Amino acid sequence: MDSLKVGKLIRKLRKEKGMTQQDLAYKLNVSNKAVSKWERGNGSPDVSLWKPLADTLGADLMQLLEGTLSKNIKNTGKISRLSFFVCPDCGNIITSTGAMNVTCCGRKLSALNAISGDAKHAIRVEDTDEELFISADHEMNKEHYISFAAYVRDDAYFFQKLYPEQNPSFRMPKFRRGGTLYIYCTKDGLFSFRLSKGFLK
Repeated sequence: MDSLKVGKLIRKLRKEKGMTQQDLAYKLNVSNKAVSKWERGNGSPDVSLWKPLADTLGADLMQLLEGTLSKNIKNTGKISRLSFFVCPDCGNIITSTGAMNVTCCGRKLSALNAISGDAKHAIRVEDTDEELFISADHEMNKEHYISFAAYVRDDAYFFQKLYPEQNPSFRMPKFRRGGTLYIYCTKDGLFSFRLSKGFLK
């Protein structure tokens, strides 16, 4: 660990939060002399203080320990490049339109790779005037169910959360241009279906 780099980062993050050394010391129940010592690189926080310190400064713990914050690649804003991440522990769903480091429940997550829908995960699309009615023949129990569906096009997307014990169906707006419908199965992963003006391609 480079104490000087870590100290500089602690100082930078503290100032970004608008805190004095005394403010940070109070939150961590240490002396302001201890905080001053860390920031000068003349010592490091006790191991029990690293997580509270990271939480207080709003920083990733591992990057704080390394003394540097890695920046994500600038988001180009292309919604059609939307990526999905699902935490294997809590089921939290995270989306991103650009490259980023994603963690949840202490795990580093990778973007889901979508595969084409198969017979087991087939969907039906019904045109009902201003809306589309999407349905599927799929199990919906706590061990195996469709967790979410998302319709993505180049400048907008629609997201629908689904839960066990409910019907695997939902309504969504009808878009003039085509896009991709994603269905996430908790057991088999992410599936994609191309839609053209509301109809399967």
